[in-house]
Amino acid sequence: MARMFRIPAKALCAMYNHRLETRDPLRPALADAIPRAVVAVSASSTSASWEHAPHQHRKGQLMYTLRGVIHCVIEEGIWIVPPQCALWIPGGLSHAARGSGAADVYCLLVDPDAASALPRQCCTLAVSALLHELISKAVSFPPLYDTDGAQGRLVATLLDELALAPVEALHLPMPRDIRLRRLADSLLANPSDKATLGEWAVRIGMSERSMTRLLLEELGLSFGRWRRQLHVILSLQRLAKGESVQTVALDLGYENASGFITMFRKAIGKPPARYLADRAGISERTTPAIALLDYYK
Repeated sequence: MARMFRIPAKALCAMYNHRLETRDPLRPALADAIPRAVVAVSASSTSASWEHAPHQHRKGQLMYTLRGVIHCVIEEGIWIVPPQCALWIPGGLSHAARGSGAADVYCLLVDPDAASALPRQCCTLAVSALLHELISKAVSFPPLYDTDGAQGRLVATLLDELALAPVEALHLPMPRDIRLRRLADSLLANPSDKATLGEWAVRIGMSERSMTRLLLEELGLSFGRWRRQLHVILSLQRLAKGESVQTVALDLGYENASGFITMFRKAIGKPPARYLADRAGISERTTPAIALLDYYK
């Protein structure tokens, strides 16, 4: 029998769906107080832009983007969540988020006791057809779902599938050193800048050798790999909104679309059109999962 817990009915109703552009600062505390392994909610936005100031909560958070692109800043890194991908944020980590245009997101808040098999660090996770269906079903549950019934069993299956989700390389680490941070901020503001490693070293007052060593120490990446990752992150934000590969490629400083596609394939393993098509097609490849989920109605 599920343990009874007194939470105002009006507050529980507010957990079902909310607007991304009107963040309620009390919502994380409410979710933390609900005695369930997972609290699943949906959120949406049609505003030109929205932003959530840095905040944290005891429960870990999974942000699963159905439409639009979410941009998160967590510790010393920038994370991009394109459509049909999910960002896992372990509990207790301060994070900020922002987005623009239409967006639909499912959020899972996972109790620390239920998250032992999940990653200890932030990461972007690929969402399988089955995991998509499990999350979609969980957001329809009442916050105080029956832990011993069919809904509780679905949540347990959801956590098992989430622990098996593969990690995707959609993270841009940010340096702590003030000189390297100046380099990173400059390239974020002007990603088409084609200055060489040596030229950047001069700009930030370091030797090329020292800059290379410090980049590897702080980021685990060479300058070339970090800049390539930056371009992948920025391009996904724009491509997911419908901008053409040609436009994005030229704005990022590539001579043509072919050069950009080669870079993207090298970083991600497939060209941008195929990558986005695969992500968008996940929700269309769910027929086998739907029959299984009828059991949990």
